[in-house]
Amino acid sequence: MSSKTHTLHTSRLKNNCPTCFGTDGLEFTFTQEEKETPFFKKPATEINHKLYCHTCKNDIYPVNWTEDIERVFDYNKKIAETNKQYLKVKPLFYVLVIVAIVLVAAIVYLLIPTV
Repeated sequence: MSSKTHTLHTSRLKNNCPTCFGTDGLEFTFTQEEKETPFFKKPATEINHKLYCHTCKNDIYPVNWTEDIERVFDYNKKIAETNKQYLKVKPLFYVLVIVAIVLVAAIVYLLIPTV
């Protein structure tokens, strides 16, 4: 089972970095994982977020966020729409379903005594 990560939304901030106090380096990135098997594809329900400062090259964790950063985070989280929950089945799934139906039909036909 493989997993891909899709970037949903990226946003540059004008807020001060809590580490280096720069005003032009903060960037929010919202991502979502998609699990893929030979039978189907399905996106995860949760959205992952990351705040990175390009000035001091550090990840800024939520413990260090200011109230202004939290307000901007809430706004950007609303913008970052998740991929709709879906289950995309692949052709191999359909082949296996058809084979299973044929096998069940063949077993039922052979086991029922003819009168």
